[in-house]
Amino acid sequence: MSSSTPPDEFYTEERWQNWLDRLRETDLDPDDEDAARLLWNLQEDAAIAVTKIITAFDDEELNEEMALKELADAREIVLADVDIEDEETLLLVDGVQTSLVCVFYTAELYVVEGPDDGDIETHLDAASTAEADEEFDDALDHCARAGTRIVDGATIDPALVEDVGYGPVAEWINGLGSLESALSDPELIEEDEDVA
Repeated sequence: MSSSTPPDEFYTEERWQNWLDRLRETDLDPDDEDAARLLWNLQEDAAIAVTKIITAFDDEELNEEMALKELADAREIVLADVDIEDEETLLLVDGVQTSLVCVFYTAELYVVEGPDDGDIETHLDAASTAEADEEFDDALDHCARAGTRIVDGATIDPALVEDVGYGPVAEWINGLGSLESALSDPELIEEDEDVA
């Protein structure tokens, strides 16, 4: 039996497509500040939707099953294949999607298990080690467990991020940065950008 839908949808296909349309219309130069901001806002907007689902779960407006369903619905929209002709733009969007993989996994872990007992630094060190051994599932799991600590109020030390080389772990930590930012200011994009 399906649960009733909340009166406000947490994230919609239309919202995601609005961002993609804006990207298609923009000549994206990754080194350009406006382009970087647009990509960050795309990522941040999805992270905000995730934090709203987590908040609704914490406030007991959603039970575990409902929260996981909302997360799955949003994840399906955000992580679907993107139809963009420009290859460079497509690569940049792919980077955003990779970052958001960790955001969704973090939220699912938090809903099912609550915040992890370990500290962020230990998990990120373990994630980097797992990545070096090409154990990417383990690396993602460690990043997500670090993420549950962020949901619980911990913060990422910027110095930790500087030590991580480019690769999936760096992308996932970037996603956790969006999550941390979204948790501190969940209305940022809606006030700053007219995307709805």
